[in-house]
Amino acid sequence: MGNAPGAGGGSFSNVPGTGGYLGGRAGVSTPRGVPTSVVNPAAAPSPTALQMAITGPQPEPFSPSTAPLVGPLELPTGPEDDGPPDGLTLDQAIDITLERSRDLRAKFYEIPQAKADILQASLRANPVFYQDGQLLAYPGYRFSRSVPGGPSQYDTNITFLLDVTRQRQARTAVALRAEKVLEAQYQEAVRQRIDDIYDAYVLGALSARQMVRYSRVSVKGLETLYARYQELYKRGNASLGDLNRVKIQLRTAQLGLVDAEVTYRKAKLDLGSFMNLTREEVDRLELRGTIYDTLPPPPPVDELRRIALESRPDIISYRLGVQRAEADVRLARASRYSNPYLLFQPYTYQDNTPYGVRSAVSYALGVTVPLPVFNRNQGGIQRAVLNVTQTQIQLSETERQALVDVEKAVQEYDVSRREVNELANDVIPAAKQVRDEAFRLLGAGEKSLLEYIAAQQEFNQVAKQYLDTSIRHRRSMVNLNTVTGKRILQ
Repeated sequence: MGNAPGAGGGSFSNVPGTGGYLGGRAGVSTPRGVPTSVVNPAAAPSPTALQMAITGPQPEPFSPSTAPLVGPLELPTGPEDDGPPDGLTLDQAIDITLERSRDLRAKFYEIPQAKADILQASLRANPVFYQDGQLLAYPGYRFSRSVPGGPSQYDTNITFLLDVTRQRQARTAVALRAEKVLEAQYQEAVRQRIDDIYDAYVLGALSARQMVRYSRVSVKGLETLYARYQELYKRGNASLGDLNRVKIQLRTAQLGLVDAEVTYRKAKLDLGSFMNLTREEVDRLELRGTIYDTLPPPPPVDELRRIALESRPDIISYRLGVQRAEADVRLARASRYSNPYLLFQPYTYQDNTPYGVRSAVSYALGVTVPLPVFNRNQGGIQRAVLNVTQTQIQLSETERQALVDVEKAVQEYDVSRREVNELANDVIPAAKQVRDEAFRLLGAGEKSLLEYIAAQQEFNQVAKQYLDTSIRHRRSMVNLNTVTGKRILQ
């Protein structure tokens, strides 16, 4: 899921002074060679720092293909068919994707791993058990009054770490903040995947299906025209050249229909890939949706800006990242000095047998305190403080970019909606009238077939522009959901 916001200040296991050694009580009974890392539960590198990226290949971003303009086009008449009642809706496509996406499933495991980090950071240090014998005579030697030595001593030591600087609480706070950041990052991954589905469903599948409809109507009209010219040619009222020109137009339209159907199958495969469908499921896939705007307009732009600042998970992740960075500062300051160690020596046995006196048993209690002469984490504190400022700047930039995204999305929605309405109400009727008039005059013998074909080509361009603009506007509608992080239009 990328770098976690606010994670640059250091790891919650960054505790200086863990490379020293534990000491017992002063004097000859001091145990040697016990590293302090054995009592520090967070001395290993933080797993959270290693979990910021998912290994393995990532899916390529969806790039919608524009259906090519091949052959004549014709707008379907009557109300548009949204598809079969049991067809796949956009909401269903989103739900299936979120349920089946392996990429999202892999990223979800970041969250329980972060919870495990919380548990790890909250663990208390284990005490250290140490057993030793001192002043022991070599074999063949024996301490006596004439050969003084010893007395031999046997010690049992237990050393406890005293977390007086509250480093454990600070580590736990950092891990808790890191887990909240990861939750927001996962929501951001969901938002981006839903945007991919918008592209695959609207720009890909719905657009390709509509091109198939345009092409089918065109083929049907040209089949009728070709049949008419065959009759005219048989009666000698049309030349072979005119018949072949209509045949070329029909054949081109049929090829365009085949190409549109292939593009539609590819678009469904792309959509099925995001949804993690099997090939059999893709083959049975039918859509239930429209490319046209049938919804009321969205709220005002100021309201959309407010929604984006409150709802977008990328903004929320950076806000939580600031809190995580501040927790890193508290941890760095708590780690300025090493913690003391409490020594409890419950059993010390002194062997006085060589001297003919009674052996002694005693205990010891002591504290090992690293003198706080030097701040051992000055660089860590400075880095953590700078990371807070850095994360705040990143938050400000993310908020600024979100407002720009909203502004651009609203502008695209308004412009494309105005263009669709103008094309539907003015341009398409005018182009259709010119084309139909040329067809009428062609039947009356007042215009040539070439003039009619030219009028048809002009209409093709207008029809293609209307289709592209309608798809563009439909995409702008769902894009408002992406830029605000909340469902506005569907």
